[in-house]
Amino acid sequence: MITNYSDTVIRNLTLDPENWTEMRELGHQMIDDIMDHLEQIREQPSWRIMPDDAKLFLKKPVPQKPEDIKQIYQEFKQYILPYNKGNIHPRFFAWVQGTGTPLGVLAEMLAAAMNPNVAIGEHAAMYVELQVIDWCKQMLNYPAEASGILLSGASMANVTALTVARDHQLRLSIRQKGLRKVEPELVLYCSAETHSCVQKAVELIGLGTESIRKIGVDEDYKIRTDALIAAIEKDLSEGFTPFCIVGNAGTVNTGAIDPMDDLLAISKKYSLWLHIDGAFGALAKLVPEYEAQLKSIEQADSLAFDLHKWMYMPYEIACVLIRNAAAHRNSFAITPSYLEPETRGLAGGPEPFNNYGPELSRGFKSLKVWMSLKEHGLEKYAAMIRQNIAQAFYFGDLVQKEGQLELLTPVTLNIVCYRYTREGLTDESLNKINKEILIRLQEQGIASPSSTVLQGKYAIRVAITNQRSRQSDFDLLIIETLRIGNELSL
Repeated sequence: MITNYSDTVIRNLTLDPENWTEMRELGHQMIDDIMDHLEQIREQPSWRIMPDDAKLFLKKPVPQKPEDIKQIYQEFKQYILPYNKGNIHPRFFAWVQGTGTPLGVLAEMLAAAMNPNVAIGEHAAMYVELQVIDWCKQMLNYPAEASGILLSGASMANVTALTVARDHQLRLSIRQKGLRKVEPELVLYCSAETHSCVQKAVELIGLGTESIRKIGVDEDYKIRTDALIAAIEKDLSEGFTPFCIVGNAGTVNTGAIDPMDDLLAISKKYSLWLHIDGAFGALAKLVPEYEAQLKSIEQADSLAFDLHKWMYMPYEIACVLIRNAAAHRNSFAITPSYLEPETRGLAGGPEPFNNYGPELSRGFKSLKVWMSLKEHGLEKYAAMIRQNIAQAFYFGDLVQKEGQLELLTPVTLNIVCYRYTREGLTDESLNKINKEILIRLQEQGIASPSSTVLQGKYAIRVAITNQRSRQSDFDLLIIETLRIGNELSL
């Protein structure tokens, strides 16, 4: 207990700067520097190895005394900025990660300056969030009466959706009694190519990995619906309780889109919840060539997708949409006395977002989406997504034209898996060479693909959700892959 508080009160401590002019000048310098950095990013290496001195600097103990803000900024420029992950670079193709935009950077600054907790209350950020969720429904032609919430990424979006699916399908008081009263065992179905975050979500909602049935895929890496039906029938005959099918709108390995019409029909036949993990691929629905293939996601019970991937927003922001708004609310709503809403005043406003997700502390994620969509319009975003898909097909054609390169999967969306080959070498030798090619591409700052293994073959994986990539970047990747591969094969 603090009893001698007079000194602290009299000093009137604050964290605002004593010299606002100095802070303003530093802010202007930061904006100029970061805009120069973004404008010139193409001339920079795609990735740099972080040196030991930078790592040592970032192991220093917590500062006890104030440090000069200009010096702090110089340390940022010396030890942090040059060693970024690289996903803002035009030749970043590792994993599926968006690049951000300059206005998105400024929007994040504005959101941080406002610094609202977007969970409850009568304030503008709540209404911006609602409008962005409505825009997400409109983009994917999801029902207007559906609910939704913005989250950090598709991982949390999948957790949220599967929590609602579990609770709604069981029609039991899971929140009150937990899973100990549930018999028989719940079962969820997904393809063997489904992202690991779905498995993690199933574990987090208390069902365990053994509750997942990973269904085999066909030659195009899409879920085999005959095997899915057989698995459901087998589980029913053995007394299990099937409750959910997870479909993939773009698998992380190859970009495969599961047969949505078939999954919808199967889910209806067996009264199962249909959840779509559309982390990046759901937004391909904006492209005319993919609209029909993805049409059935409009009727899915829930849909998860990232806006920091194929909407190119700064990290982090994703969305989950739930068709049954009441079921969504039932899984999360709680109102203690200190969160009791009012009809007027600061505690008035829209229904609290914490009634639709686990978080009570929520940043102003939606402002960057709101500003960016107004800056470019949805048609521009659709054109950008279509351009990325066209770049994937272009790169796939380049691979097929080179005798020393092998396309390991058909290009169906925005992911290309290929490898360097050489006559007379075993798959084991080729795997070692291609791993080294990948690492050298990264270490030499040429480009940053990632990797996967397909049918025992080590693949260089090019995932294209990059608003800065040009055709010449893919030409260069071919040239450098062959150069490094030939050097290693000598």
